[in-house]
Amino acid sequence: MERVTLRIPKQQIEEVEQLVDSGEFPNRSEAIRSAVREMVNEQSDGRTEQTGKRSWAKV
Repeated sequence: MERVTLRIPKQQIEEVEQLVDSGEFPNRSEAIRSAVREMVNEQSDGRTEQTGKRSWAKV
């Protein structure tokens, strides 16, 4: 695996931490990897082309 450094708003990190604390993910890295996988799968399924919207691009 490669290491990637990124900046994420504090509120979103806190939400990721809540997912980790609730046991949904073992750690922040896995939660973020899961989100990236979901985004890539959505793109490859062509859902964005049909709707013209990116549901994962919530800021």
